[in-house]
Amino acid sequence: MIDGHIHSPYCPHGTSDSLKSYIERAIGIGYTSMTFTEHAPLPVSFDDPVPDKDSGMDRKDVEPYIESIQALKKEYQKELDISVGFEIDYISGYEKETEQFLNQYGPELDDGILSVHFLKASRGWYCIDFSPHMFKDALHDFGSSQLIYQAYFDAVRSSVEADLGYWKPNRIGHMTLIRKFNKLYPSPDNWEKEATKVLKAVNEKGLSLDYNGAGTKKPHCKETYPTMDIAEQAQAIGIPLIYGSDAHQATDLFQGHEHLAPSFLKG
Repeated sequence: MIDGHIHSPYCPHGTSDSLKSYIERAIGIGYTSMTFTEHAPLPVSFDDPVPDKDSGMDRKDVEPYIESIQALKKEYQKELDISVGFEIDYISGYEKETEQFLNQYGPELDDGILSVHFLKASRGWYCIDFSPHMFKDALHDFGSSQLIYQAYFDAVRSSVEADLGYWKPNRIGHMTLIRKFNKLYPSPDNWEKEATKVLKAVNEKGLSLDYNGAGTKKPHCKETYPTMDIAEQAQAIGIPLIYGSDAHQATDLFQGHEHLAPSFLKG
């Protein structure tokens, strides 16, 4: 049992649950492999649009985070495989800063995820999964659900195709995150066509997908990222799907797994 998307006490918008509490719970569930993928610090020149400016971890915590997990890898090596990585934000226009971060820390990492959380419209940047209110503001700024979905999937496709250097993550995070509030703000007709374009790019680049269970626990979503139909398309063309709990506290481990198609999963 693999979980490739787990956060930690170093997450500024998560909980203080210790790394060991995640590991001990993972062992209890029956995990054989787990990857900590904390939100990397955002580019220095990027202004985090969320009120508390806490979308990414503090830069001073990067080395302690890596060192702590490296030590625990050795401590628990007989019980399960532990990997250290980051969830890297793809932010259009900030590719060079992102590549510099990856070049600095990539040699110390085992794994990683590349995700899109931020979109830019005429009035500025929005974190599209932060809250229904911020999503509503973004929707109004873009002008329609069609336009915001187009912008999101364009950004995800750009993340797939971007040259971020040798240490670029090889897994795309929660590729249908734009649907987090779809029960409040319905998706446009035929939105899946844009998602299918992303799958084509992922396949061409030889990347994998985060098969993320967190959306099943979100009251305005209640589905996996990607959705079942998109996951089925991915599986059909040979894209590896790696389960990710996206846990921000130890009790979140294994969340949503019962809603996934087990036959689609790698590991």
